[in-house]
Amino acid sequence: MSVLRDAALTLRPAPGDRHGPLVPMMVALTLLTGLVDAVSYLRLGHVFVANMTGNVVFLGFALAGAGGLSVAASLVALASFLLGAFAGGWLGSRNAAHRGRLLRAATVVQALLIMLALLLALLAQQPLVQGARYALIVALALAMGVQNAAAQRIAVPELTTTVLTRTLTGLASEASAVGGAGSNAGRRTVAVAAMLIGALAGGLLTLHVSIAATLALALAIGSALALAAHVLSGSTAAWTRS
Repeated sequence: MSVLRDAALTLRPAPGDRHGPLVPMMVALTLLTGLVDAVSYLRLGHVFVANMTGNVVFLGFALAGAGGLSVAASLVALASFLLGAFAGGWLGSRNAAHRGRLLRAATVVQALLIMLALLLALLAQQPLVQGARYALIVALALAMGVQNAAAQRIAVPELTTTVLTRTLTGLASEASAVGGAGSNAGRRTVAVAAMLIGALAGGLLTLHVSIAATLALALAIGSALALAAHVLSGSTAAWTRS
């Protein structure tokens, strides 16, 4: 029951929660990650725009001569992500004293980049030529770099929005059954579920509808988050402080 209670508090934090509304917003960004990585992996040449661990591994495989992978695509995704993270770091330093304003700045930039990717997808001929694929990789990896840098600065425990290896490790290794504290089990479960649901929805839309449909959903989520962050950016509650 404690896991279910923790999961419920993740989606609807109690008044006075240390991280307040940031918690469900980080969950929404985790879902968004699943959506955009579905697009990039399934339609842009087996490359990730959010999961850079996967790209480093793919780069190694591609250099070894594995088929279906591209050295250039992996490098473009990595370079674009790093540039986005650099921009996110700059936004973080400009809004270091207020996590709500940092999230507002990051989600606005991210939404604009996803909008650019959506426009590219709508205007590009099908099937996508190499130039269009790379343009989409750049726009989406930039967006996810900004998101990751902001999430790292905001620092809500167990909600990095992209990396689940540590989350899954903690879920198993800190379980009460092995003598662990079992803390944050509900939040960790919600994070994994959000990524899975995002990947599932992104996969279904990308494979059976279109890339544009997936990106439109990602844009809707990103825009809603940017609006919510704007509304909350005027708060001076405890959760706003780093």
